[in-house]
Amino acid sequence: MLGWIVALIAVAVATSSAVRTYQARREAYGASARAELNERQAKAAEARTLALTEEIRQLARRRIPAAATALSHRTAPVPGLREAAGIDGEAARLLSEAVQAARTAVLEERGRVDAAARSAMRGTSAKIQSLLNQSQHLLHELQHEYDDPRILQLDFRNELALRRTQATAVLCDAWPGLARQNSSLVEIVLGAQSRVPGYERIKVANHLRQERLALVARAAEPLAIALAELLANATAYSHPDTEVPVTVQQTAGRGALILVDDAGIGMDDDALERARTLLSGPSEVLLTELGDPPQTGFAVVGRLIARYGFSCHIESSPYGGMRTMLRIPAHLLTVMDDDRTLSVLAPKPVHARGTGAAEPAEPPEPAVPSGPVGPAPAEPVAPASAEPAGPAPAAEAEAPPAELPTRRRRARRTDSPESSTTRSQTVEEPTLRTPEQAGAAWAALQEGTLSGRKAPGPPAQAPPAASPSDDLGDDET
Repeated sequence: MLGWIVALIAVAVATSSAVRTYQARREAYGASARAELNERQAKAAEARTLALTEEIRQLARRRIPAAATALSHRTAPVPGLREAAGIDGEAARLLSEAVQAARTAVLEERGRVDAAARSAMRGTSAKIQSLLNQSQHLLHELQHEYDDPRILQLDFRNELALRRTQATAVLCDAWPGLARQNSSLVEIVLGAQSRVPGYERIKVANHLRQERLALVARAAEPLAIALAELLANATAYSHPDTEVPVTVQQTAGRGALILVDDAGIGMDDDALERARTLLSGPSEVLLTELGDPPQTGFAVVGRLIARYGFSCHIESSPYGGMRTMLRIPAHLLTVMDDDRTLSVLAPKPVHARGTGAAEPAEPPEPAVPSGPVGPAPAEPVAPASAEPAGPAPAAEAEAPPAELPTRRRRARRTDSPESSTTRSQTVEEPTLRTPEQAGAAWAALQEGTLSGRKAPGPPAQAPPAASPSDDLGDDET
């Protein structure tokens, strides 16, 4: 009996020892697992911290600067998260919000700086424009008092500076600075031509059905500014030996269309898309987006289009360069009164006929040119006075000439076959002259007039015309 009791005690002690050993091993294994888990969690936390640190570093060094650059260059890439798997959703959202907040702050600051720059440039442009207008009036007075052709060149350069100043003012949302009456559309085209370097290369073709078609007063000067910018762009980006054809015509919808072609280098797809965007008249154009040096031509045209209701389209030209089409709606057009005299420099409308082109009408008496506006008139001669229909008497054909050459209005008449044949053989087509040659001719005429008024005898012979300067203006940029 005692043996069984001892055996049971031994079994109990062994069992208890085994249980304690198992529990000890189990506790040791659990502690090891917990330690390993803690170590893995610590390594994961360290990895997340390192990834977040790298993302913050990339945010400061690359993502925010790239987002600011993309505001000006839309094709510039903006990098995203480097370790997207290592960043939880909340951290990724906060990082994206930081990029968006930086972009918003940059836009607001750029708008504030651009508005301040516009205000400063608007005030400065107004003062410079006022001074240039005063200089222009003084130069016009000097042209009537002195016969130096260099005054014409100085007046032209003053006109170039005035156009640049007007364009800057318009870009800064200022008033163009000049007020006009209802103005002939062709005369506006010639006025825009006179503001452009290389104006002698511009050839204007008038295809208007109504010769006296005009623009309303409020749109006359804005159209002249817009067209001058398009002409300056065409002459600046085409070879100096090529012509720039300009066609003025009426559209089927009672509007008008001005086509400007050049044989220049053309534009790539990105430049063409940007030009069309600017010409569409966007609500806002930042000065910082116009390049260095700034290219303001299309931006100025776009501002005028948005404000006055024109429209402009640009595409490839059959001449090899670009073609710009400036469309004028019907509500901006009118017809000039018959008592208003058109400029003698304005080209006559070209109408197609069965027997050929129409003969141009006799121009009215020209005024002394004050600058290089369009093609220059021929040297003044003494045409025959107006007569009734029928053959001309021989006595009138042999009438002595006046002391000084004058130009008078000549009425159309129907001649006999003999007289028309004789005149067609003797009268030659006057050759076109450059503005400098015309200015020298008028200067010589004025010199003769002044000499004749001072001396009691016959007027002194006009001195030979001075050779014009080859430098007609600065280069367009």
